[in-house]
Amino acid sequence: MEAQVEELSGNRVRLTVDVPPHDVEHAVEHAAADLAASARIPGFRKGKVPRPVLISRVGRERLYQEAVDSHIGGWFAAAAARSRVRPVAQPQFDFELPDSDREPWRFTATFDVQPPPELPDWTTLEVPRAEPEVPAELVEAELEALRRSVAELAPVTGRGAQEGDTLVVDLVDADGEERRDFVLELGTGTVLDELEERLLGMREGETREVRLEVEPEGAATTITATVKEIKEPVLAPVDDELARSASEFETLAELRAEIDGRLRQQLEYEAEGQFRQAVADALVARSQVEPAATLVDARTRELVRALARSLERRGLTLETYLQLSGASPDDLVERLRGEARQALARELVLEAVADRLGIEVADGEVDEFVREQAEAAGDEPDEILARVREGGATEGLRDDLRLRAALDRVAAEVKPIPVEVARARESIWTPEQEKPETPAKLWTPSSKEPA
Repeated sequence: MEAQVEELSGNRVRLTVDVPPHDVEHAVEHAAADLAASARIPGFRKGKVPRPVLISRVGRERLYQEAVDSHIGGWFAAAAARSRVRPVAQPQFDFELPDSDREPWRFTATFDVQPPPELPDWTTLEVPRAEPEVPAELVEAELEALRRSVAELAPVTGRGAQEGDTLVVDLVDADGEERRDFVLELGTGTVLDELEERLLGMREGETREVRLEVEPEGAATTITATVKEIKEPVLAPVDDELARSASEFETLAELRAEIDGRLRQQLEYEAEGQFRQAVADALVARSQVEPAATLVDARTRELVRALARSLERRGLTLETYLQLSGASPDDLVERLRGEARQALARELVLEAVADRLGIEVADGEVDEFVREQAEAAGDEPDEILARVREGGATEGLRDDLRLRAALDRVAAEVKPIPVEVARARESIWTPEQEKPETPAKLWTPSSKEPA
């Protein structure tokens, strides 16, 4: 679908859209099916009226009007997205009905758009950037995990079970269902909290009854637990022998260096994400861009739907999520509205940057990105690439990569400053600081789902 953009005065745009013949034919077929399903024509069942008979009864003009009315909104939305214009009000359409469903068709749409932001000189922006330091306790925690992974288990005598012990238990529920020789480590969340709490302190050979609350409707059941064995980990000393037994390294120093380097890489990745978000937000603040309310409302609805889908994949409903979080529906919508507003503001300024720099993303770059993501996920690149193309996601990815490239450019040209300096400046109150708080989270241009 091809479209030409004509900029008018007062932040208005006229979009001329050329609809290809196969789309026109598809729309007319749908319209004919809908009309046939509702038409009452003697001698024919609903939905089984041949098109010539249908046209003779309702007229070709009504058929084409139905086809246009039911599809023009989708054609317009696709053309607007492809042309990178953001309508902030309903368009005014201008067209003549098609003469045939075998020929291309053209219509125009005139509408208000989001005003472009006034970009600052981003090379003057000062943005906080953290220099990651690996806390010693994180390295020690990794070493402790390695110690536990190679620890031997020794029988416990003279005391009850405690956190960190490995137990062998028999479990029998009220209906007589048995789970014999069940192995669990206390403190790892393997079993329900109520059961784990009752197992703590039990001695070998001891039996206890545990009352559990189960779904649905808070029904209760009783489980009989018998501890058959209690074993505790015997941890090896932190030395070169641990390094050799738990890793590919020969010395403890080499193992510590590897752990430190791996953790530092993770922290640097997180710091880079936080810096990029701060760069985008600094650009938004200096541009003083304000997304139109209609755009914010639409994006908020998208975030609500995305959250509902995410919860559904985890077996939760939106209502359950609200109960667990203690938030009201209005609270949730207001929070997502803040996220929507900030995400749109970031996109608007980065689109303006991309326009100013003339950034475009070629088909090959989109394909390469999809292949890289597929390989990282262990999927077949050609299969994923074909799926992306068939699903019509190529243009969305192209826009994401374009915004990412714009952010790359700005992030490379701002002035990084230490986080401590930024905090010190923030502690000095100015009127500009009176802004509504928005949730902090790592962000990239493709981030469109709520945290």
